[in-house]
Amino acid sequence: MIISDLSLHHFRNYQELHLDLDPNLNIFVGQNAQGKTNIAESIFFLALTRSHRTHTDKDLITWGEKEMRVSAHVLKKNMTIPLEVSLTNKGRIAKANHLKENRLADYIGNLNVIMFAPEDLAIIKGAPSIRRRFMDIEIGQIYPVYLHDLMSYNKTLKERNSYLKFDYNKIDHHFLDVLDDQLVSYGTKVMAHRQKFVDNLLTISTKLHDKLSHGKEKLVITYAQNVKQDFAEALRNARQNDLFRKQTSVGPHRDDLQFLVNDIDIANFGSQGQQRTTALSIKLAEIDLVFQETGEYPILLLDDVMSELDNQRQLDLLSLVIGKTQTFITTTTLDHLKHLPESLTVFQVSDGEILRQD
Repeated sequence: MIISDLSLHHFRNYQELHLDLDPNLNIFVGQNAQGKTNIAESIFFLALTRSHRTHTDKDLITWGEKEMRVSAHVLKKNMTIPLEVSLTNKGRIAKANHLKENRLADYIGNLNVIMFAPEDLAIIKGAPSIRRRFMDIEIGQIYPVYLHDLMSYNKTLKERNSYLKFDYNKIDHHFLDVLDDQLVSYGTKVMAHRQKFVDNLLTISTKLHDKLSHGKEKLVITYAQNVKQDFAEALRNARQNDLFRKQTSVGPHRDDLQFLVNDIDIANFGSQGQQRTTALSIKLAEIDLVFQETGEYPILLLDDVMSELDNQRQLDLLSLVIGKTQTFITTTTLDHLKHLPESLTVFQVSDGEILRQD
């Protein structure tokens, strides 16, 4: 999978931009706040119709403008597919091959991306919600049906939580039974998808982590499923507590992941080096997992992360991805980048202007 060119219209600090891209390695160099990360963000947005940095759509639109657009031509399986996602006064519009998708969930999967940024260490040591979002993003790209099940689950969960806030004497338990049946139907599918994803991720990441740690560490990833019994039974057992607390206390919306290195929970007791190596192992494993499931390698976005890695980890990372994935690196300087391949293109970024260095 390769992005041959990228066009931005009123995206962040880019009024108009068109870039022809290198099929192998693209490096965007510039000082902070010049627009490097905006390039990586635009590619992420094109793939998932959402930003990885903000939940507020207007943040993505150039100041003073009312709409924006990101478009590109993507080469996959010997076919070139034009993709476009825009934000207008009519909302978010996604097009594949010039055809508008009625549901965004049907669009996602046309372009697969793996993002690795310094904040991705939060996958290891951050809140459970961050790890659930990580699973949702990655599974949704590989299995579009997962997004339908997840959205249906979240919609039913929201309805159930709203109903639980009613006065107790007005609660119709038969209606709660109906909501519970729907929650179980969708939630069981969500958990099954997550378990399959974690099992596959573990198989690949264990081998990669062994290589990255030079045989010194063993990585184990555990899907910490919130529901420890039959989901329907769990909801029945928790109903009185849910009515008292006025929220749903059990279900995949409370799932988590646990990362053990040599049997140590590295989120709480691991070193920063172990946490970085684990995050790197997971991101590299995602690349192979996407290929395993789709037959195409995803786009790799390394946003200001190379300076966070020592020379050995940089070498390990580049040796495992160069020639396999089209890669985008954003960085403030080339000085700390070692072991770069000959086939690459460098772009100089300054105040929303990008110059290709030949």
